[in-house]
Amino acid sequence: MRQDAVHVGVIGCGVVGTGVVRCLRDHGRYLARHLGFPIELVRVADSAARLRPGLRLPRGLLVRDAAAVLEDPHIEIVVELIGGTGKAKDYILRAMRGGKHVVTANKALLAASGPELHRTAQRHNVDLFYEASVAGGIPIVKAIREGFVANRIDSLLGIVNGTCNYILTRMTSDRLEFAEALAEARLNGYAEADPALDIEGIDARHKIGILSSLAFGQWVPQKHIHVEGITRVTARDIMCAAELGYVIKLLAIARSGPAGISVRVHPALLRAHTMLATVGGAYNAIEVNGFPVGRTLFYGRGAGMDATSSAVVADIVDVARNVGYASHKRLPAFTFVERQAPLLPMAEVETKYYLCCTTVDRPGVIARIARELGDRAISIASVIQHEPASGQSWPTVTFMTYIARERNIRDAVRAIDRSGVVKDSTRIIRVEDETEDRATSPAATHTS
Repeated sequence: MRQDAVHVGVIGCGVVGTGVVRCLRDHGRYLARHLGFPIELVRVADSAARLRPGLRLPRGLLVRDAAAVLEDPHIEIVVELIGGTGKAKDYILRAMRGGKHVVTANKALLAASGPELHRTAQRHNVDLFYEASVAGGIPIVKAIREGFVANRIDSLLGIVNGTCNYILTRMTSDRLEFAEALAEARLNGYAEADPALDIEGIDARHKIGILSSLAFGQWVPQKHIHVEGITRVTARDIMCAAELGYVIKLLAIARSGPAGISVRVHPALLRAHTMLATVGGAYNAIEVNGFPVGRTLFYGRGAGMDATSSAVVADIVDVARNVGYASHKRLPAFTFVERQAPLLPMAEVETKYYLCCTTVDRPGVIARIARELGDRAISIASVIQHEPASGQSWPTVTFMTYIARERNIRDAVRAIDRSGVVKDSTRIIRVEDETEDRATSPAATHTS
C-alpha cells in the first residue's frame, strides 16, 4: 500500500469546482482514514484566478493556466470541471496522453466524444471516471458499471433534469401554465437565464446517452436519440392527465428488446401511484429494470454544488485507490461489446399514447377521429370530452390508446389534423406504465 499522498489538480473553479476544492480541504482527514493514505490538492487552475467568497487556498496553489496542471509531473489525477466540448476535450486528452487519470462531470463532452475518450484512456492505461455527469449525487453510473454487472438491463427510465421536473411539478400542483412555471423556476434559481438546454430536453439527452451506452455496452450517438422538450405541455394537459390518473414528467428512456435498442427523451404520462411519478421539485430519479434484479429506483439531488461535488470527490477517491494500491484499470470505465445491437428509429417505438384534440362543435367529430385511428390499427382505451375552457369556444377531446406504433400514430394525427374536425394541431404525449414489464422475464430474447 502506498504511504505518500496521491496528488490531484483541478481545472475549473466555478460552482462545482468550489465544492470539490472545499470537500477535499474540509474532509481530507476523513478521506485519508478511508483510503489509508492522503489525497493532496496541489494545483487549481481557473482562467479568472478568482475564488468564491469563503474559499481560501495556500499561496501559489491557484493559477490561471491549465498547463500548470497538465504539465506538472507530480499530479496523478486531473479533475476537469470547465464544461463544454472545446478546451475541455483538449485538456482531458492531453492529461490522459500524459499518463494522468481523469475525473470529469462533463456530460456534453462525454455524449459527443465518449468513444474517443474511452479508447484514449484504454490506450494509455489510465482511468476515466464521470459519476457526476449524470444525476448529481446519485451514484447511478457506478451502479450500472458495477452494481448491476450480473444483470441483463432491459430498461432505464429517468427523471434526470431538475429544471424540467421543477416546472412540471409546479404546473401540476398549482395549475400554472408553462411560462408561469418557467418564470418561477428562474426566480428560485432552478432555471438559467437561457434555459433552452433544459426545457428542450438536450441536457436529458446527453445523460440518457451516457447511461444507455453503459447499460447496453455500445455507444449510443446523440443523433440516434429522439428528443422533445416540455415547452408544449399545457395546464390543460396536466389537468386531463390527472383526470385519467396520470402525471406528466419529462422522461429519459432507454429500452433493449428483441428488435434492438431504443433511446428517447420526451414528456410522458406516468400512473400517479408509481414511484417515479411521485418525484417532485428539482429532484432526480432513475429506475433500472433488469433481470434478475427486477425494478430498482435511485433517487436524490441531481444538481447543485454539494450533490455534484460529492460525486466528483467519490470518483477522485476511487481513482486514488487504484493508484495507491497499484490496481489501475481494475474496472474499465467502458467496455465495448463486439456484437452491436441495432438502434431503433423513433418511428418503430411502440407504447401507449395520449391525444388531445380541440375540435369543432358538430356531430360525428369523435367518430371521424376514431375512424382515422382505427384505419391504422390503433385501438382506443378511453375518450373524454371536455366543455370549452373559460374564454374558449371549442371543446377538447382526449383519447388514450392501447399500445401502438409511433409511425401509425403520426400518420393518424396528420390525417386528423387535415380532416377539418380539429381547430389546432393534435397534441401527442406518450404513456409509460406497468405494461413495460413484459420485457423482463428470463425467457425474453434480447439483442444485448
